[in-house]
Amino acid sequence: MSEQDEFEQLDCSAVIADVWLMLDSECDEASRARLQRHLDECGSCLEAYGIEEKVKSLVNRKCGGEHAPESLRQRLSIELRRTILITNTEPET
Repeated sequence: MSEQDEFEQLDCSAVIADVWLMLDSECDEASRARLQRHLDECGSCLEAYGIEEKVKSLVNRKCGGEHAPESLRQRLSIELRRTILITNTEPET
């Protein structure tokens, strides 16, 4: 196996960790191609990818397009304004 082939081999745990990046289109084309090659060759990762894809689709279908109620937005805005930033007031030595 060449060094390039070894570099292209991905650990299954790394692939599963990056599946969401691929599903959300948040990885570059080179990473997408490496992940896809691994999925094409590894049945267990392909199965895990399929499950994650179905979960994402279900969540999108059931929760997509919903917005937080206006009352929640207002409460969060008030709480954010109440947050006090504490700065270091000790003199520098």
